[in-house]
Amino acid sequence: MIEQENELLMAAFREVMAGVATPVTVVTAMDGGRPHGTTVSAFTSLSMQPPMVMVALDRRSQLLGLLKSSLRFGVNVLGHGQTASALAFARKGGAEKFAGVLWEADHDIPRLLRAPGWLACEVADFVDGGDHVIVLGNVISAETAGGDPLTYHARAFGTHVALA
Repeated sequence: MIEQENELLMAAFREVMAGVATPVTVVTAMDGGRPHGTTVSAFTSLSMQPPMVMVALDRRSQLLGLLKSSLRFGVNVLGHGQTASALAFARKGGAEKFAGVLWEADHDIPRLLRAPGWLACEVADFVDGGDHVIVLGNVISAETAGGDPLTYHARAFGTHVALA
């Protein structure tokens, strides 16, 4: 009975969360000169003083292991029209995800050149959060190129439209 109630709660929780629009980002790190990255929608700003963000990574994520050793990561905030990049970085594959992707090292972190938002971060802390680990990052560099964001809502990619 308890197991069935838990499954019902998880299904209801999943539906509620599908109704929350989230930004789509690619979190990146270096591994001995090789770039790695993964698509993340669990990303948000945390603090202005000092500038901090947080991202959540699955405990089994290869990228999480890299962050624990490099203590640096990038947040590439994707823009409208970058759905293909979001899908490519969501699959398994480590450095192979960067095949055909324009990127450069910025603060020794892989930066996707066409992403309209960029944050270079140093790890401040790791916090357990169920089946994920929350990575707190101190922002050491930030740049924006503008443009409409890529969002994820109701299990579909889209963008934000301002109300008149």
